[in-house]
Amino acid sequence: MIRLTSLDTVPGAVQRPGFTPANHKAGIVHIGLGAFHKAHQAVYTDDALAASGGDWRIIGVSLRSPAPAEELTPQNGLYTVLERSASGTRARVIGAMAAAYCLTADRDAVLTALTAPETRIVSITVTEKGYGLDRATGGIDRTHPAIAADLANPEAPLGLAGLLVWALARRRAAGIAPFTVLCCDNLPDNGPLVRGLLVDFARHTAPDLAEFIAQDVAFPATMVDRITPARGAETAALVADLTGHDDKAAIECEAFRQWVIEDHFPTGRPTWEAGGAIFVQNVSPYEDMKLRMLNGTHSMLAYSGFLAGRKYVRDVMADPALAALVRRHLAAAAATLDPLEGVDFSQYARDLEERFRNPHLGHETYQIAMDGTEKMPQRIFAPAVIAQDRGQSLEAFAFATAAWLRYTLGETDDGQPYALRDPREAELRFDGSRADAKAVLDHVFALPGLMPEALRDCPNWRDAVQRHLAWLLDRGVAVAIQDLAVSR
Repeated sequence: MIRLTSLDTVPGAVQRPGFTPANHKAGIVHIGLGAFHKAHQAVYTDDALAASGGDWRIIGVSLRSPAPAEELTPQNGLYTVLERSASGTRARVIGAMAAAYCLTADRDAVLTALTAPETRIVSITVTEKGYGLDRATGGIDRTHPAIAADLANPEAPLGLAGLLVWALARRRAAGIAPFTVLCCDNLPDNGPLVRGLLVDFARHTAPDLAEFIAQDVAFPATMVDRITPARGAETAALVADLTGHDDKAAIECEAFRQWVIEDHFPTGRPTWEAGGAIFVQNVSPYEDMKLRMLNGTHSMLAYSGFLAGRKYVRDVMADPALAALVRRHLAAAAATLDPLEGVDFSQYARDLEERFRNPHLGHETYQIAMDGTEKMPQRIFAPAVIAQDRGQSLEAFAFATAAWLRYTLGETDDGQPYALRDPREAELRFDGSRADAKAVLDHVFALPGLMPEALRDCPNWRDAVQRHLAWLLDRGVAVAIQDLAVSR
């Protein structure tokens, strides 16, 4: 079987790029060359190039792993996206990727791309833990490995903040307009948040640059949505069957996609609206809706589902008791939102349930469960604070928190250990009695910068979380969930 290297060998039944890739230069550098970017921003860019042309192809950069570049480079940047829905699977080849690099292996090429006048946008998907944010201050976390390394040696940056500040400094010195920084990660108010990160980093390494970044660099906020499971052996086999190619860079995702973007691009942008992107003045309401309803429910079902022995999200939805908890959480999250013109939160919740049920999507609960200390604050704790202020029930958020606390113990009910895959895993480790719900709660709630003060010091919140956690520990997760469904 031949490897995917040319559009000439793509069968007619497979959607190809509606443009000739070689006729378009790169105008975007994307940092965080993972499956989500390939399923989301690159697909929108492919649509934009087909509709309006322009030099907007993407140079993808991985900060650490050479695997993405090793997969894409021999294929001339081409790869297949499998869009999977309840009605079936559709294959599409993407041509928006102009080159792929790894910072550690291709440093000169990466730095050249970041400082090139043709680069007008730098987009980012490095997950929440990749930024090195101190959530308490909104600035840099000096203990973050990449931040610490780049503060010590800012001329040879390894991490995101150091790399972008270095590149903006070089562009300014050369009289080249700054690129627009486009964060596409699940962070609240993500554009201003990344601006604050870079400004703070610059204060420590290039003080004369801090005001320039704050005033002259654009940081539009975004909301992104597309469920993209980790690639498995089935992905390669299905691509081979549908396309006749050996595609090392293929990915799969759901058919649904959404992108809401603040329209602030001083040096231009692709016509992403050709792919369905929505440009607005204020992204925050859409961001809140997605973080609390989709992402928050995802976290709840991931911890409870994984511990109850459900491997995939679709397995969670096939369990009536867990599906009932999903519906409860969606309703509780929706109740914390302010009305949004043109959006029916009840319909959005029903649509999410259908997406979660997708029988063709193998989205693992264990995959979603990673990085809890980075995700829980905005997905669960933030809406819990709002629910508390509004006098709404805390039960759904307390259960989600208890399920996460149970997960942090690192062992299933039948004694099987698992890695938490969390940047604060060492701090989360609990050495006391696993049967002592209060001790587990006190240990995690005491971690700095994690639990909002409004919740940490709230007796009702602590009592509700402890009650749910004690039940999970006493009965076992699977039985406790069934009991909870009956009691409701």
